[in-house]
Amino acid sequence: MPGRIEDYALIGDLQTAALVGRDGSIDWLCLPRFDSPSCFAALLGGDEHGHWRLSPVGSGARPTRRYIGNSLVLETVWETPTGSCRVIDFMPQRDRTPDVMRIVEGISGTVRMTGELRLRFDYARIIPWVRRTDHHRVAVAGPDAVWLRAGPGVRTKGQDFAHFAEFTVHEGERHPFVLSWRPSHLTQPPRQDPDQALAATLADWEKWASQCTYEGPDRDLVLRSLIILKALTYEPTGGIVAAVTAGLPEQIGGERNWDYRFCWLRDSTMTLGALLRAGFRDEAEAWHDWLLRAIAGDPADLQTMYGVAGERRLPEIAADWLPGYESSRPVRFGNAAVNQLQLDVYGEVLDTLYLAHCHGITMERHVWGLVRKLLEYLEEHWSDPDEGLWEVRGPRRHFVHSKVMSWVAFDRAVRLAEETGLPGPVERWRELCGIIHADVCERGVDHERGVFTQYYGGKELDAATLFTVMTGFLPPSDPRVVNTVRAVRDELDEGGFVRRYSLPAEGTSAVDGLRGEEGAFLACSYWLATALLQIGEKEEAQDLFTRVSALANDLGMISEEWDAESGRQLGNTPQAFTHVALVDTAFQLAGHGRDPRIV
Repeated sequence: MPGRIEDYALIGDLQTAALVGRDGSIDWLCLPRFDSPSCFAALLGGDEHGHWRLSPVGSGARPTRRYIGNSLVLETVWETPTGSCRVIDFMPQRDRTPDVMRIVEGISGTVRMTGELRLRFDYARIIPWVRRTDHHRVAVAGPDAVWLRAGPGVRTKGQDFAHFAEFTVHEGERHPFVLSWRPSHLTQPPRQDPDQALAATLADWEKWASQCTYEGPDRDLVLRSLIILKALTYEPTGGIVAAVTAGLPEQIGGERNWDYRFCWLRDSTMTLGALLRAGFRDEAEAWHDWLLRAIAGDPADLQTMYGVAGERRLPEIAADWLPGYESSRPVRFGNAAVNQLQLDVYGEVLDTLYLAHCHGITMERHVWGLVRKLLEYLEEHWSDPDEGLWEVRGPRRHFVHSKVMSWVAFDRAVRLAEETGLPGPVERWRELCGIIHADVCERGVDHERGVFTQYYGGKELDAATLFTVMTGFLPPSDPRVVNTVRAVRDELDEGGFVRRYSLPAEGTSAVDGLRGEEGAFLACSYWLATALLQIGEKEEAQDLFTRVSALANDLGMISEEWDAESGRQLGNTPQAFTHVALVDTAFQLAGHGRDPRIV
């Protein structure tokens, strides 16, 4: 059985990432990219679906773990009755090949260690053929080859389609292991010195983290979230994935299990905004270039998400050969939401481009030309129903959040034109802002209660309506804003946190077309904290921020949702949406200057 979601640590090389459990087992790894098929998928089943464990022999060992400094280098210290040792896990930022490096180092006494490597390619569908060559174990199947090199004195043996090792580490000894992926038609990867790679990896992360400009409360938590967000970037292209995992459930045993290893325009733009505010300009410029490549073409073809290199075809399949995390099925790879209409993404893209402008990134004329084409399309379609922010699989509706973000698109376009002098139909855009604003305030409000609803004509609440104040759509003093913030707080409460929207206790939801429930959505909980702050409830906002942030695991990682009843993290991890919301709320609470996007 895999560990709890919060039991995992993240290591990565800015092109892919692995999850390492408290028990020393790497249970999830896709090579060579975030969205490649996995070679370790025990996270979605068990050991037989692929994993790599390094841990002391026996059951008496106690682990403690941390990241070394401001890095993504994981150190796990094992205390045993006979001695102690540490295991250092990391992925160096790659030169030519992706590598996972594990260094076992004796601290005191002696520790008997055991290792188990069980490679399973193509999401655990393929058992590779393994041979020994030149001090390596080489696993090959189809296009994939994985090379394992162990340090002197460590012998591996094959058994039951896996490889095992037992060795003793004494005080001061170091036993390195290097696992490298290579296309199967190429020769062995170049050898690397693990100690040199470790020093370079630590230096790379510390240099990057030193750019952080945030100096407010909870700085360690904020910086760790920023490091995690950086780890979700695909460095060759500038794309940013929503999470490194697929199939982790929003309800244990339920069907709400999605693949998040792609670049949502929404998540990417919000992630970029958080990085920009914290001083990381290079990521903004790389994302800017990725965006232009990804969305180039007919504005009518704008997608909600893309592959890390801008791929458009992301077909969804159900992996019926995998039992799922704690029997949560179906396990899905790919994401059918790629074909949905989500009008809010136009607002998120324009909002981020405006934020980039506010941070000194030039709006080039060819980019502006693309922006104008997007807005021409939005002018014709903002009044259409869509699937909305939450990617519902029920009927299209007139979601309030989608309309508010359409207003944001035209509002930011007006500001960009006025502040840059770039040409555009500013008066028409300003007129559209007024039309959309009036439409939302008339049709998107339950006038009896004075609150914004999830969709036109409905009564249900939606935490996304908090964006009516978070985007500057209405001032914080507006009674509809105050009523909505308080209604979301009181009526979408889930054990002190916030659900996305109301779901029936039984049967299929009329809104999202799915069965079952889900946990509290942690990004929404941060949104509520920000909204409370904006309506003047600072103490309550701070309390909520502290309460949500306390759900992070011992390494500062947070997933998508929280099950208040069982006290467990749920959903894909680490979740960009959650860490972005943490960073943004921390900036708001710290009073780090006025947000230039909100008048």
